[in-house]
Amino acid sequence: MSERNLDFDKITDRKNTRSLKYDFAKRRGMPEDVLPLWVADMDFETSSYIQDAIIERVNHGIFGYSEVQTPYFEIVKDWMIRHHDFNVQEKWLIKTPGVVFALAMAVKAYTNPGDGVLLQLPVYYPFSEVIEDNGRKVVSNNLYLGEDNRYHIDFDDFEKKIIEEKIKLFFLCSPHNPIARVWTKEELIRLGDICVKHQVIVVSDEIHNDFVFRGKHIVFASLKKEYEDISIICTSPSKTFNLASMLISNIFIPNHKLKNKFRKEVDAAGISQLSVLGLVACEAAYSKGEEWYQAMLSYVADNVEFIKKYVEQNLHGVHMINHEGTYLVWLDFRETGYSVDELEKLIINKAKLWLDSGKIFGECGRGFQRINAACPRSILLEALERLQKAIHV
Repeated sequence: MSERNLDFDKITDRKNTRSLKYDFAKRRGMPEDVLPLWVADMDFETSSYIQDAIIERVNHGIFGYSEVQTPYFEIVKDWMIRHHDFNVQEKWLIKTPGVVFALAMAVKAYTNPGDGVLLQLPVYYPFSEVIEDNGRKVVSNNLYLGEDNRYHIDFDDFEKKIIEEKIKLFFLCSPHNPIARVWTKEELIRLGDICVKHQVIVVSDEIHNDFVFRGKHIVFASLKKEYEDISIICTSPSKTFNLASMLISNIFIPNHKLKNKFRKEVDAAGISQLSVLGLVACEAAYSKGEEWYQAMLSYVADNVEFIKKYVEQNLHGVHMINHEGTYLVWLDFRETGYSVDELEKLIINKAKLWLDSGKIFGECGRGFQRINAACPRSILLEALERLQKAIHV
């Protein structure tokens, strides 16, 4: 038996499948015929090995309370070692229904109501939501766009915010969504040393860790033993293998005191066993999905380059931020001459495109748009052509 789902040009009709991406446009205030390239899931069929494993489990016909044992962990561990040089231990692992859930549990476990939680805007918007929804304050060390067309960290401001706001918890996004940065070893060490100095716990969302096109993803906790002791490392097969609805994430917490606090909040939330299909999917993905993963990664890399060339040649006034990781491309529209509101109306009502507006990632994201590159190239081309016609009247 071999991998069957390697045709990434294939268009699969996702309408009427309860797809958040395709079936909820009207409810979300969009035209019904909008072309969606917003939410971070792929328009690719996942690995056939994952499909087969799920079908085999479904055919068993009984779906009682289920749990995994050591072989599951060994499969996850092998993936983390092979792809990220991170040698995890079974006692560090807590499984959760998702990374955003884990972020919320960390807020509850390590801060008190009213405390500030540090993040780096523009960033994945649920970061801010789980902070504010749990009665904490968002504190941002804003990233800045350099002359090299990459975002950078203001380290002086980072430490200043920690001191002034008495920060106990920092959300690191690595690789960073939406700006597509893959943080260097030097950048992570500089951040980490500041956090160790001020006893700040680091929740590192590394869900996009398998999408690196320039540089190398480095697991934050792997750099120093001192970082291990302050780290909550959040991983999942959901982005890599398009399994978001399977609700499975693997969270690694090496420090047993931090792990116990986190576990207490997970228990208080009423979470015990997860979906058996998510567990089965994760095992199949990490044990048998390598061929699909490598082929998909190559296709997405070509899509990113396709966007870059199209933007440079056809979308005057639009700039694509240098892309290092994730399958989410960050486009700068600020030189098109349109206001943020004018631009969004053009994109939604004239181009009939559903992208993610930069402003939802923070005020410093205004004038930008995030576009999902994980789709068949024909869809990507149609979206870019619609965009060109809409903004170049």
